[in-house]
Amino acid sequence: MRQIIQNYKTGELKIEEVPIPQIQSGRVLVKNYYSIISSGTEKTKIDTAKKNLVGKAISRPDLVKQVIERAKKEGIWKTKQLVSQRLDTPVPLGYSCSGEVINTAENVKGLRQGDIVACGGNFANHAEFISVPKNLVVPVPEGVKPEHAAFATLGAIALQGTRLAGIQIGEKVAVIGLGLIGLLVVQIINASGGQVIGIDISPEKIAIGL
Repeated sequence: MRQIIQNYKTGELKIEEVPIPQIQSGRVLVKNYYSIISSGTEKTKIDTAKKNLVGKAISRPDLVKQVIERAKKEGIWKTKQLVSQRLDTPVPLGYSCSGEVINTAENVKGLRQGDIVACGGNFANHAEFISVPKNLVVPVPEGVKPEHAAFATLGAIALQGTRLAGIQIGEKVAVIGLGLIGLLVVQIINASGGQVIGIDISPEKIAIGL
């Protein structure tokens, strides 16, 4: 099967021929119909990967902190080996898709071959076939098109953020950053009676959010 792979050391993207994933306990094998390109998240990953080690460290101070803590516990040499291994390991992109169930592990209940499902998480990447944990797979309701269901993960993220904000009817809300999730948040707030102030450096995205 074909899968989009990123080299985290160079940022290079390739379409690779890789084996179809094997069914593992608690997982579902899905044939992808649609996978969403999250332009903000994925472009950030690619841009970070293209930087040298210093640039990577500056852009991801959270990872630098993790490396320092690991070095304190396990030593500099072992930590260096782990970091080098991580940088050399190809990374698939994508985290929201929809497709058809091809097979399930014996301990997976509630799904069967032929079901149309939406998938999320790091396993829901840009590949012809994916193996996804059961808790990251949900059946698509009748009448919902697979191309729309592919947005389920992004919609869930946007909805959860809106819920946590506790927005009330008539409140004015600033949404900073009108990427895919930001634009979904705008639509959710508008539908629930809020008033949105969209903020982004792109006039085109602001126009879409109005």
